[in-house]
Order: sequence, then structure tokens, then C-alpha cells
Amino acid sequence: MSYVTDIPAASPEEAASHFMHRLSVETDCADVHHALTHNEKDFVLLHVVGSPDAFARRHLPGAIHLPHNTISPERITEWPADTLFVVYCAGPHCNGADFAALKLARLGLAVKIMIGGITGWQDEGFSFASGIEHAA
Repeated sequence: MSYVTDIPAASPEEAASHFMHRLSVETDCADVHHALTHNEKDFVLLHVVGSPDAFARRHLPGAIHLPHNTISPERITEWPADTLFVVYCAGPHCNGADFAALKLARLGLAVKIMIGGITGWQDEGFSFASGIEHAA
């Protein structure tokens, strides 16, 4: 018996529920890139870590720099209550997106984390933007 089969697989119903839950709170770089390049951006993309200078050097196209420690009820009022926020940080080694997602969810807002963050975006070979046009 291998480590793969040592623990039995979940039932199809349990697996479906598990993966549906994950997809309800996560998206990936390819899906975000597709939305951005096919004029299907129906969410607000937030770059939630780093300094304004770091954001100006490299961020995802169309992202807004809103560090997780600056998210507040007052700051979020510029968007409609039914806005979906997609948050990202530096990559798998960074939990800034988790902090941002938690804050937004506690404010009653819909949120997904873009898994992979900047590292995943770069690994996919997608282009970055620069400048401060969307800095907070």
C-alpha cells in the first residue's frame, strides 16, 4: 500500500463539497489574467502588501495598492457593497492576502485570494505593470 492510498479517498460528494468551497474563496493567476485580457474584469483587484515604491516598480495590471493594514470600513466605502475583491500578495510565502481577505470578509464583503500571488503571476509569464496610477 502506498502513501497515496493509505488514507482512503473522500466520497465524491465530500470531494465536490471540498473543492466547491476552495473555489469559492480562491482564484488563480490564469483566471485573473484571462479576465483582465478579455475585458471581463468583474472584480476589484487589490495588491495588499508592500510599500508604494514596491507597488510602483511592479504590480498586476489594473491592481489597486491597498495594504492589508490600511483596509478599514471607511476606505472600502468607495466601492459598492456587492463588489467582489480579489486580493494578492507576494506569493506562497506571504500571508498578506490572507490578512486582507479576513478583514474584507469581516466587513461583510465578498473576497477571493489569487493563489500564487506575484510569484505565480511571474511563473505564468504574465506581464506586470509599473507606476503609481492606482496607489492608495
